[in-house]
Amino acid sequence: MLAAESELYVYSDGPKSESDRQQVSEVRAYLAKVTGFRQVHVIEAEKNKGLARSVTEGVSAVLSRYPKVIVLEDDMLSTTDFLTFMNNALDTYAERDDIYSVTGYTPPLEFPQNYLHDVYLVPRASSWGWGTWAHKWANADWQVTGFDKLKSDPFQREAFTLGGEDLWPMLAKQQKGIIDSWAIRWTYSQFTHQAYGLYPVRSKIKNIGTDGSGTNFTFTSAEYGQEMAEGNVVMPPDLTLDGSMIAAFRRYYRLPFLLKIKNKVKYGI
Repeated sequence: MLAAESELYVYSDGPKSESDRQQVSEVRAYLAKVTGFRQVHVIEAEKNKGLARSVTEGVSAVLSRYPKVIVLEDDMLSTTDFLTFMNNALDTYAERDDIYSVTGYTPPLEFPQNYLHDVYLVPRASSWGWGTWAHKWANADWQVTGFDKLKSDPFQREAFTLGGEDLWPMLAKQQKGIIDSWAIRWTYSQFTHQAYGLYPVRSKIKNIGTDGSGTNFTFTSAEYGQEMAEGNVVMPPDLTLDGSMIAAFRRYYRLPFLLKIKNKVKYGI
């Protein structure tokens, strides 16, 4: 639904090596036949940019022309009402300075029984079936200019990891050049503006790139949620933070003790 009313921009990255060239050509031949949208624009990169640069440049380019954007990577499946959900969320919360992103994905949390809403807020952005607004994306700090201050302030680091214990190690690895992630820098940007991500209680996205084939998943995992749900979602304009939801979210993204020790010893974080 709504696809026929939507313009689709596809960013096709260039091959990493000569051996990838044939596969890239096959993908682009398929993209040339995509229909079902109001208009399809395929932007082909001659050289490989990598995921982070492709996403940041692509999203920025679209938002230079439109006030909002919905982003899907090629390993996402969605419900038929995903676009309806996303457009409603982007319209409902556009003027909320404390909401910087929305997503159709939710991890398989242990939801508090007394939580009554269809959506919730947490201090973390999702990179799976997400959207944002031009005036908020413009505030992103891709250089993470406050990293040294965050590193030296344990209270701020604790606040940063309310969205998951894995956030600080990811940000530190990003700044050390160990990984190249746009998503952790976008979450950091939300944090610096005391803003949150909006998630649905019932997921409208499934990632099929967690089978070891995805760029950032070199291992097999079925722990990211398998069920998707169609159906109307009520979005209260005055939705507020719920401590029990943040606690449930943080429990899901809790790092195993041995991984904490490994990060400490290997990376000094």
